[in-house]
Amino acid sequence: MRQLLLDLLPDNPPTLNNFVAGRDNGETLAALTLWLTTADETSFCLYGLPGSGCSHLLRASGWHYVDALHDPDLNQLGEHPRAAVDHIESLSMTGQIALFNRFNHCKASGGKLLTAAHQPPSALTLREDLRTRLGSGLIYRLQPLSDNEKMTALSAQAESRALKIPMEALTYLLHHAPRDMRALSSLIVALDRYTLEHHRAVTVPLLRELLIQERSA
Repeated sequence: MRQLLLDLLPDNPPTLNNFVAGRDNGETLAALTLWLTTADETSFCLYGLPGSGCSHLLRASGWHYVDALHDPDLNQLGEHPRAAVDHIESLSMTGQIALFNRFNHCKASGGKLLTAAHQPPSALTLREDLRTRLGSGLIYRLQPLSDNEKMTALSAQAESRALKIPMEALTYLLHHAPRDMRALSSLIVALDRYTLEHHRAVTVPLLRELLIQERSA
């Protein structure tokens, strides 16, 4: 085939509106949405297992985004008054000092700091003064969506595009594709394009073909 999966995946920027909260994350999404537009608390920390949506929401904030996985020293943090720092458990000592200083600056100047980690601040191996400051703000946990919730969301997205995906194809997708909703949602769009281009219905063999191409790219 002349196009690989990565060529088909559309630019699907994360927003608060396209975040799938499921049954357990509605309160967290509402609290974050309110905090982003108010000035009561200096910091807001999200935590949850990989694929639960923390990175999606940090990017959806529209604030200056820094990923400590790729920038553990926070060289890209700059002086932005509103910053979103992801994977803070990966911060180097230099990065921890930078985040500590940024928190203090935000506290004094009315700025805001949005962070995310795989565990709450109190359970992270960080400087005590940084853990204390992050722990003084709002802290919310994101729960991963269940497979049934993912299938319901993906079915609705497919239906909105008049794309018919049989249940066995959805099940195959959940077991063989990336598990996070952003990747899965992008695959729905990719499948829509692919079926239109090749005049084929969505089937398990078609999904297998597409995913094999992506792995071999």
